[in-house]
Amino acid sequence: MKRSVVLLVVVFVAAAAGPASAKLPTIYSSLPMHGDSRPQSLSIVRAERLALAEHGGQAGGQRIRYVARDDSTAAAGKWDPGTVALNARRAAQDRSTIAYLGEFNSGGSAIAIPILNEAGILTVSPSNTYVGLTRAEGADHAEPEKYYPTAKRTYGRIAPADHLQADALVRWMTQLGVKRPYLLDDAEVYGHGLAEMVAARAAAAGMTVAGRSRYGTHRSARALARRVAKAQPDAVVVLGITQNGAARAVNAVGGRLPRVPIFSDDGTAEAPFTRHVAAGVRARVHITNPSVPDSARGPAAVAFASRYRARYHDAPEPYAIFAYEAMAVTLDAIDRAAAQGALTRDGVVAAFFATHDRDSVLGRYSIDTGGDTTLAAYGGYAISPRGALRFDRIIAPS
Repeated sequence: MKRSVVLLVVVFVAAAAGPASAKLPTIYSSLPMHGDSRPQSLSIVRAERLALAEHGGQAGGQRIRYVARDDSTAAAGKWDPGTVALNARRAAQDRSTIAYLGEFNSGGSAIAIPILNEAGILTVSPSNTYVGLTRAEGADHAEPEKYYPTAKRTYGRIAPADHLQADALVRWMTQLGVKRPYLLDDAEVYGHGLAEMVAARAAAAGMTVAGRSRYGTHRSARALARRVAKAQPDAVVVLGITQNGAARAVNAVGGRLPRVPIFSDDGTAEAPFTRHVAAGVRARVHITNPSVPDSARGPAAVAFASRYRARYHDAPEPYAIFAYEAMAVTLDAIDRAAAQGALTRDGVVAAFFATHDRDSVLGRYSIDTGGDTTLAAYGGYAISPRGALRFDRIIAPS
């Protein structure tokens, strides 16, 4: 049965630049609650709830209302453009909305950001990495300007963007002696944009890109594997998200090229991907992810994971810690705006962009003028024989 997942947590918001609504200030989140992303999304909602609870359920001297919406459909099994737009419009039309945490997928944010920007609503993603949302490098024509119809930035992200992930992928390939990578992407905003940057950085590192193709749920994985094998690459890079058939592509290519290493990105750094990679291929798969083990981040990250487990009796998914911080920094922005007598949408946006040297569960970071975090390191992961992500290394930026 098709149903809409709407989780009510706590609320808050103020009108654009005017007086606060009679309703409690509201923070919305928008996440895919169907398909392979559901476990990750549920963990994100839990982490955001935890951050709000630990902030006393309030910010700026007011109780906060938090509403988590589903941006997916049961039929699609992943985020849906129409549902994303509907969620963003509902938040934009709600005079109590003060901030929006989402989208999980970069393609979804490409739809939501302009809608929320016109309403002046602070939008913070815990997981987007596509560069075009904030930067021109590696972006399509008119990006990122087209996402900001007011010409004012209202969007920021907690995860480091894909120009850093592309750098990490190429650095890792260099460490393993790769000379002729073949690039596959799923044709979505995120996967294609990352492929563009990996191609440029690979060339700059002295590699020769053996070829490029697209993969997807409606494409023949066998035909794709034959095409890739014909180019005789010494590595294959699969860029995109799990829901678009990444495991099928990896298995087909891995079976056709039994000795070639395969690299992938944070869009596949989850159990629904790793469990479906064939046992004979797992040992050759290398995945980049901005998330690293709590012990590598420091005591604050370890403490977060401990509190999360105590509250929910489960381990947090990789993006939960980013979601916790997305909520925490948003609440902090509300507090700072209120302290300055500017508890409005504009005031909260300005406070967020003034975030500087913030100590957090992720470490110390600032938000730059484009909305990007100054966090830069990526983690490198392998797949264990049982199909679980296994941390391998930290890949520092060049």
